[in-house]
Formats: sequence, structure tokens, C-alpha cells
Amino acid sequence: MKTLYLLRHAKSSWDNPDLKDFERPLANRGINDLPVMAERFKARNGHVGCIICSPAVRTKTTAKMFAKEIGFPRDEIGSNPELYFAGSNMFLKAASLLDDECEAAMLVGHNPAITDFVNEMASGYIDNIPTCGLVQLMLPIDAWSEIEFSSADLVEFDYPKKLSRNQ
Repeated sequence: MKTLYLLRHAKSSWDNPDLKDFERPLANRGINDLPVMAERFKARNGHVGCIICSPAVRTKTTAKMFAKEIGFPRDEIGSNPELYFAGSNMFLKAASLLDDECEAAMLVGHNPAITDFVNEMASGYIDNIPTCGLVQLMLPIDAWSEIEFSSADLVEFDYPKKLSRNQ
């Protein structure tokens, strides 16, 4: 059994219209959301053995900040260029290449790919995974190379504004 977490990058800044999309940093809201989401992850006893992110500035920053908050070594975060504006097939490929010693892994990327990927992996439907949204999937596999669409159970879907909407 493997666990796959999918984290959409935190809210990014549009303050500088001259920046290329790839170079956009996180907005203050994104920076503030990350510790909250990391605390909720830890409160559910979440853990990961590896983190792979898109090389875009906002995803790398999200991965590093999240890793710091959960005690994961930031220098062990991997980068996969195929996760930048990837489709769900590229997320599947990235997951299939994960090290089998890693029982729980996290991919950090962008929409619409993360939402599409989750919807293709698990039954049910998520309209949109918002920025800093986190999904936990359970996979009935022993090796990451066995991952395939429609094979996961959706365990958790959390996002920064979720608690405020339920109160």
C-alpha cells in the first residue's frame, strides 16, 4: 500500500506583470497558508518519504516551506520539469518513477493538472483544488510502477479555507 499526497502550490503573486509565469513568487496569503496546512497535515499524522515538485518558483517555494514545517529535509526535495503545466498523464508518469522505498510521497504542482489527476485517480469528483490544497490518495500497490488511473481511494481533501466554511 502506497500513499500519494498532491499539493497545489500556495497562492502566488501577480504584483509584477513583467515576470514570466514560471518566475512568479508566492503572495503573502500563500506564505501564511503554508504553516496552517502543514500543521493540519501533521495533526492527521501525515508523513512523506519524498517530495517532488515542479521547478517553477512558486512550487519550489511551496515545497520548501511545507517541508520545513513538517520536518522534511529541504535539500532532499526533488524537481521534475515535467510537472510544470503537466497534464494528468505526466503526474501519473512522475508518480510511477518514485523510489519504491518511499511508502508515502508528495507531488507539488499546478492546476488544472492536479485536479484532473485526482479526478482520474479516485472515484468521486473535485471541482477545483484551490491554492495550497492538499489531497491524500491511498493506492493498493507495492511498487510505484504499478500506479494506474482509477485505482486510488481519496482519503482526504483539505485546503486553507475549508475549516472556515464548515464553521
